[in-house]
Amino acid sequence: MNEQDFLNLRNGTDVRGAALAGVENDPVTLTDEAVTAIAKAFFVWAQNKTGKACPTLAVGHDSRLSAEHICALVTDGYTACGGNVIETGLSSTPSMFMLLQDDFGADVSVMITASHLPWQKNGLKFFAKDGGLEGSDVADILKLAAKGQFPQGKGSVTKKRYIEKYAADLVKKVRAACGEEQPLAGKRILVDAGNGAGGFYVDLVLKPLGADTTGSQFLEPDGHFPNHIPNPENEAAMQSVCAAVVKYKADFGIIFDTDVDRAGAVAPDGEEINRNRLIALISAILLKEKKGVIVTDSVTSDGLAAFIKAHGGVHRRFKRGYKNVINESKRLNAAGEYSPLAIETSGHAALKENYFLDDGAYLVTRLLIALAACAKEGKDLMSLIADLPEPAEAAEVRLSFVPGCDFKALGAGVIADFTAFAQSDPSLTLAPDNCEGVRVNFAKDAGNGWALLRMSLHEPIMPINVESNEQGGNKRIMRALYKFLSAYPFLNLENLKKQI
Repeated sequence: MNEQDFLNLRNGTDVRGAALAGVENDPVTLTDEAVTAIAKAFFVWAQNKTGKACPTLAVGHDSRLSAEHICALVTDGYTACGGNVIETGLSSTPSMFMLLQDDFGADVSVMITASHLPWQKNGLKFFAKDGGLEGSDVADILKLAAKGQFPQGKGSVTKKRYIEKYAADLVKKVRAACGEEQPLAGKRILVDAGNGAGGFYVDLVLKPLGADTTGSQFLEPDGHFPNHIPNPENEAAMQSVCAAVVKYKADFGIIFDTDVDRAGAVAPDGEEINRNRLIALISAILLKEKKGVIVTDSVTSDGLAAFIKAHGGVHRRFKRGYKNVINESKRLNAAGEYSPLAIETSGHAALKENYFLDDGAYLVTRLLIALAACAKEGKDLMSLIADLPEPAEAAEVRLSFVPGCDFKALGAGVIADFTAFAQSDPSLTLAPDNCEGVRVNFAKDAGNGWALLRMSLHEPIMPINVESNEQGGNKRIMRALYKFLSAYPFLNLENLKKQI
């Protein structure tokens, strides 16, 4: 493998690729050779980062079919350089960072996961004690892997679980906040783990807190993901957990992604607490404690912005990508502007109080503390967002590019053209907080809403988010977009056409 082959495995701040054969047009790229070299390169990187000759690595994995094999490759590669390895077995991504803050004995860690991607995929997430690695760090590791110049040695391997300690700390937090051993007694709370790594939350967190977990589903790890994709953004997954909440008359529903760094929730009536509603709920909880800046990704609604302002906060829209919103919130705090939360509509939520770690289990734990507090006052948790203005319609359409074209340059041209078009049309106005792509407000007689055109972070895709404050408004906005975008033959507009 040459350097570019290795760099092609970088996906933002992770390494990802096809780890198993069997899917047409998706050849194995995360090969044994690649994983072993990357593990060795991470040893060299960790030496430089920690200043230690033999930094100890903790390695864990989610429920993917290739997880144990890749774990063994990482262990073999790292120990071949003289590093010691602690294998933690089935783990969540957040727990692999938290063990570095604990007296666990590791200096760095790797989580083997590809989040919600299909069964054949896998990847590696890297952590040091000061947080997850940046994309530039991952690029450096991949360049080191390509060079193939590694020290030789013989490190040791031990097996030691951490997820139980991680869960126990969540239980302690809830008990301390509520002043009770079992503050969830009398509440039915169910979990949908999607056969990922999140099943632990039922037995290790909810039951010790007194919750009735009847109706919880798909808790057993199974890398085939036979029931639905473990992804709070997936429609089938959300329909499944919403139906379970209604069927079992639950007080609250929880859904995790595969490696538990994201979460969604469900209200007692079976309605999703996702995207803007989820952001509003955790924002209301945090802003009640202390006012500050809530950093979100760029696709959040105008109603959410009004809600955050009404609750005494400041809304800062920023670029998509969970590391982007986290780094922006960190920047604000470093500049003396208190920001308690960085959160994406995807469910990635990072709280200042929790190392700015995007942690789905910590997020829902915070929501459960609020649920218990509301119950004491005779209130429902959803009362906290009763004043959230919600759009009448909301949709996301993803447009693909003709294969082989320079999609980045062409996409940038489309966005520039639409920006100029919006400036020339009296029924359109540019949003004042454009931070990626172009966000345009449509007047009442032109759709009564807004549209955001942007480029995907990693794929040849142009996502378009549209919201309207009136029924039928989305169609009016999308018709205008279709008319404008029809001038670009390199865009596939079929998905947009279906909406109009």
